[in-house]
Parts: sequence; structure tokens; C-alpha cells
Amino acid sequence: MHARWFSRIAGLVDERGLVDEMKPGEFRPMSHKIPWSHIHDKPRVSKGGVLMRMPANSRSARVLLLLVLCLFVVVGFATGQARQQVADKSAQSANPPAASAPSSDVSKYVGAETCKTCHEDVYNAWEKTPHWKTTLNKEPSHQGCEGCHGPGAEHVEGGGDTSKIFNPAKHSAKEVDAKCLTCHAGAHPNFDRSPHAKANVSCTSCHSVHQSKEEKLLKAAQPTLCFQCHSDTKPAFNMPFHHKVNEGLIKCSDCHDVHGTFLANNVKSTADQNAICTKCHTENRGPFVYEHVPVKAEGCLGCHTPHGSQNARLLNMPAINPLCNQCHSGVAANTVHGMSAGSSETITCTNCHTYIHGSNMNAAFLR
Repeated sequence: MHARWFSRIAGLVDERGLVDEMKPGEFRPMSHKIPWSHIHDKPRVSKGGVLMRMPANSRSARVLLLLVLCLFVVVGFATGQARQQVADKSAQSANPPAASAPSSDVSKYVGAETCKTCHEDVYNAWEKTPHWKTTLNKEPSHQGCEGCHGPGAEHVEGGGDTSKIFNPAKHSAKEVDAKCLTCHAGAHPNFDRSPHAKANVSCTSCHSVHQSKEEKLLKAAQPTLCFQCHSDTKPAFNMPFHHKVNEGLIKCSDCHDVHGTFLANNVKSTADQNAICTKCHTENRGPFVYEHVPVKAEGCLGCHTPHGSQNARLLNMPAINPLCNQCHSGVAANTVHGMSAGSSETITCTNCHTYIHGSNMNAAFLR
């Protein structure tokens, strides 16, 4: 930066000697650059009608003064920046972040090893779960057993007084959820608005905190765990045509977010409403040059039943033509689409309109 300023000043110095001598009455176009001598120097002395230059020593003195002033500005700016950095570091060392300050209730916590002296079996099972990592937390209120059960000093001093410790089995679902969400709110921000939370289905209704052989510390594997409450959905997966949930090919959580979403039935939220289906059924994902409007407007559920159906392809109706005629009811008799009562008496619509989910070749989805 300094070199750039000095080169600019040198350029200005060069311009000062570029004033043409002019005679009275003579007119010449002025240069686009106005020499500094026109602005800062005293008026030139006229001798014999010819403009004379100022003495060289006067110009040199002014240039030297300008260079000295620029040097002082640069040095002063650099010194000020250094002082500001030192002041900022001093302020940070004098006022450390609040997060690093020790908890005021440290004396109320006894540590997980103390809990182990009485609850050894529970502790041995618990230390094999992901929750064991909380023992590495430096904040006592989020560490080990007391991260969930609260400070245990009074519980120990009382000889195991259960009224002096938080026991999820003796508290409401909302209190249990609030305790879990102190750590898991970032992963499940919508749980409070979910149907499960509103139905008082707490975290511990599905998860076993101390030990579990299933993923995510579930009490049982899917879909067995889900069917304990959703027994009305279970028969759908025994129908002739169904998604392979019982067979273990997919799971309930592949389509549903049990911790809450903005959609009905806890269906996972996606930018494209059909993405839940097309992540597996990729051949129907698109985008297509010619889109079938109901696919984009109503989605897959406009024609299909997702859990199970007695109809092939999980269709909502046993025949394809009546399903299509729910929207395309204006098909007239005595046309290529049908006779007498209409298209329901002839071959199925998809015999011709093969690419019903969308086509890149034909606006009528013809094959």
C-alpha cells in the first residue's frame, strides 16, 4: 500500500513540470490532467508576456513536505491498529466467556462413579450406550447419570432417598420430554408439536435409556414397536399388495419422522412432496418435459395407498379406468376413448397412455 502511495506522489511531481508556456492571446486546449501548480502554487510571474515557472526549490520543498505528512499518517495508522489489538486481547483476558465459568452448583453433583457403587448393574449396561459419552462433558449438569437424573448429592446423603432424585417413571410425559430435549432439542426441534407429544407418548415410551440392543436405543425393533400403538395400520401390511415392512425391506422411519414434522401423519418433510416415494421409485422422479398435473398437485397419494392395498400397484381403486375417470370424466361416447357409457367399457387407459407419471416425448403420455 505504501509503495502505491509513493508512486502516485511521484507521478504528481512529474506532472508539475508539464505546463506549456503560453503567449498572451494564444489559446490551446487544456490537458485532461490539471497540474498541481495551477491549484497550489502562487500565480506565475509574467515576464515579457510569457508565463514563467516558479523556482524549483519552492516546488521541491512542497513535495518534500507532502511526503513527510504521508509518512506520519501511515505510521500513526499502523500504531493505532496495534494498540487496538492489544486492547482487545486485554479485554478478552479480563472477561473470559461465561461458558468456561464453573457451575455454581458443583457441590450438588457426585459423579457417575458414585452412582455405580449402588447401581452397578445399571451402570455397566449404560456405559455401553451412546449416552456414556456424556461423562466427557465438563459441565456437571450434563455429565453422566446426573445429566438426566439431576444432582445426586442429596440423594446420596439421604441414603438413596428417591424423592431427592429425578426418576422419569414418577414424572409426567412432558417433564420427561423436557429433560431429554435439553440435549436433543437440536435434533428434534418439532417434537413438542408432534402427535406423539400431544398424546403424552414420551421419549421413554419408545427408547430405553440405560440399555438396548436395537438401534437408537429403541425398546423393540420396528415395526413391532410401532404396532404396539398403531394396531389399525398393521393389517394393511398383510394385504396382497403392500410395502415390504414386515419383511424388513423398509422401516416405518423411512417415510415417517416420529419426532414431528409439518406434514400430516408425521410424514417426512421434503422440498418435493413426492420425494418420500421417488427416493425409491426413481423411475417416476422426473422432472419431465410433460408433467402429469395430478402427480404434482395431489401427489402420489392421489392414486396410491402407501401401506397396503388389495389392488395391484397399491391403487386406490380396483380398476384403472374408474380411477382415471375420477378426473377425466368428460370422455364422450362414440369416440376413440370408448363407446356407450364411455371409456370404462374398453381397454385400460394405460394401454395407450403408458407414461402416466410424466413423459419427455408426448403431451398425452402415449407410448
